[in-house]
Amino acid sequence: MAERGIVPKIAHSTVSLVLKTADLQPHRSRYWKTPILNEEFRRRASRILWCYENVDKLHDMGAVIICLDEKPNLQALERRCPTKLVVPGMIERREFEYIRHGTVNFVAALIFHDGQMRGWCLDNNDSEHLRPVLVELLDEFKDARRVYLIWDGGPSHRSMKTKEFLKGYGKLVRVFMTPAHTSWLDQAELLLRAFSERYLRHGNWESRQHLVDHLEASWREYDRLYAHPFSWSWTRCDLSTWLARYKT
Repeated sequence: MAERGIVPKIAHSTVSLVLKTADLQPHRSRYWKTPILNEEFRRRASRILWCYENVDKLHDMGAVIICLDEKPNLQALERRCPTKLVVPGMIERREFEYIRHGTVNFVAALIFHDGQMRGWCLDNNDSEHLRPVLVELLDEFKDARRVYLIWDGGPSHRSMKTKEFLKGYGKLVRVFMTPAHTSWLDQAELLLRAFSERYLRHGNWESRQHLVDHLEASWREYDRLYAHPFSWSWTRCDLSTWLARYKT
């Protein structure tokens, strides 16, 4: 208002009162993104939700649903001083400075019907390193009637070399890719979130190999102690309701 000449000046207290009354917080902001809610979104999301809704029926028919996701560029950081553990009256304290020991690209697959996971540590997050993982993963289920592979639109997934490789499996493998900005439909994201909270949150790695060894041992322990199917309740009906509300 002062810049526009409406008033000569405005006191800070007046600005504070106006902002408080109008419930405005101009000093704050946050990022947001949303998928393009068109028919392409509906088609791709519906196919994935169909798998989740029919997991028991598909399993009885000999089909397998696999969700796959990566945790790329996972840093192997070593704290310069030991972490001071929590004690009564004081929270955990971690050294601010660290030593870098490189990165690891961790790939995780969720076997949907029983919640079991598989894990691989890769040097690079690209198609060349992903394809051997797919060979090992799909070989485990070579006797299945069909494998539904659900993942997001990452570069290694969209690579022409990856697509040509998967075509070699014929009708055995059907690939369902999540719509853009909707990777949360891939339940491997839930798996990686739970896995990271339990096994990576307080990590302190003396070398890159130390992190690799930890990951290899941890996903196997997760399978023994914690693996279970995630409870997924969002259905195609909920999707239709959401899209209808968006259009209005």
